[in-house]
Amino acid sequence: MKHLLHILEGRLEALPVRMAVQLPAGQQLGARNADVTLRFRDRMALVALATGEIGRVGAAIVEGKVALEGSMRQLMAAAAGLLTHNPAQEQGNPWWGRVLVRARSMAAHTLQHDARHVQFHYDLSDAFYALWLDPRRVYSCAYFSDPAMTLAQAQEAKLDLICRKLCLQPGDCFLDIGAGWGGLLLWAAEHYGVDATGITLSRNQHAHVQRLIEARGLEGRVRMHLCDYRQFQAERPFDKVASVGMFEHVGRANMPSYFATVRALLRPGGLLLNHGITAGGVDNAQLGAGMGDFIEEYIFPGGELLHASAVLHDMARAGLEMVDTENLRPHYARTLWAWSDALEAALAPAREALMQAGPERADKALRAYRLYLAGSALGFERGWMALHQMLAIHPDGAVGSGTLAGAQSVYPFTRDYMYSKACDTCSTNSNPGLRPT
Repeated sequence: MKHLLHILEGRLEALPVRMAVQLPAGQQLGARNADVTLRFRDRMALVALATGEIGRVGAAIVEGKVALEGSMRQLMAAAAGLLTHNPAQEQGNPWWGRVLVRARSMAAHTLQHDARHVQFHYDLSDAFYALWLDPRRVYSCAYFSDPAMTLAQAQEAKLDLICRKLCLQPGDCFLDIGAGWGGLLLWAAEHYGVDATGITLSRNQHAHVQRLIEARGLEGRVRMHLCDYRQFQAERPFDKVASVGMFEHVGRANMPSYFATVRALLRPGGLLLNHGITAGGVDNAQLGAGMGDFIEEYIFPGGELLHASAVLHDMARAGLEMVDTENLRPHYARTLWAWSDALEAALAPAREALMQAGPERADKALRAYRLYLAGSALGFERGWMALHQMLAIHPDGAVGSGTLAGAQSVYPFTRDYMYSKACDTCSTNSNPGLRPT
């Protein structure tokens, strides 16, 4: 232990912020007048800090074994300096390890398990999420097309960017897989005139969107289903499909069948926009340094990240052709910091919103989310994770369709339309003949 404490003292001195560590016996290491102080009641958590296992330190904070004093931004600056290796780089993954990862993925992503996983996270408390999300409760990466944008403006910019990338037109039949609190679903219906269908596994989200549909008089054009994507059935394919912040819950083992299901729901010639978190490392099944285990335990049970190359591989194997891919990684870092700052400014009402689970569980959940939001912001800043929007087509096989020979879709094979309010290029290619019920 003395050797570890000596190493820890050296690392504390090299940090970009002043940090102090109080040992279980009361001895203090590090800076005086510290910006961040960790008071340890558990020796194993102290070992985790000394060895760079910051995710395990986070778990100890959640469990009350370590007390934290200081801001989340200062804590994350310290955490980055305490790491001993890049958590996105696989530390050796033999063939049997990959087989085990796949087997675990298959076991974790049954219909029953996925429903429990989604409800564990998204049904925590609507009032809690409302405290730190934007007014539309868009729980995914915003798009800061102008650096001066507020979070709410950047979320609307993201919703509109997705609609433009999909070239939504009045009368299009649009499906949103994992529709959340309905931000994209309602934006597409109200601003682009589409017939919109959403699906979710969250009871709270389903009820919330149903109320919004009724309040806005959209019952004839917008509907929300409470079901798994594997169970959803439509009489006819959709013109356009979006999946935003959902495929991270699908699982590595289910990714081929997921994209095959999406392809079956998308009419030939139609467009898919898949927006989701991807791994920063090529081979890692989760973040190292204990961070992946922290997310699995306290935030997203069953969540799995794949590198963009693996996602594109499974997408192509399912018969979907990628036509555009964009990495919004720094946008997600800024989004998460905005969420983190908003939560930090509302800790008392946040605890009250979580009290339905009892005071002990409320305190644990609040500590977990404080660390999760700030830690994720750090991860996107450092490139440990990324956020990709992947636009794909379901080729219709007709070489003469589209504005260019061989397009085989409504996609114009230029990018200009994505950054213009008018999608005149796409409107000439739309095929409203197929409409699901």
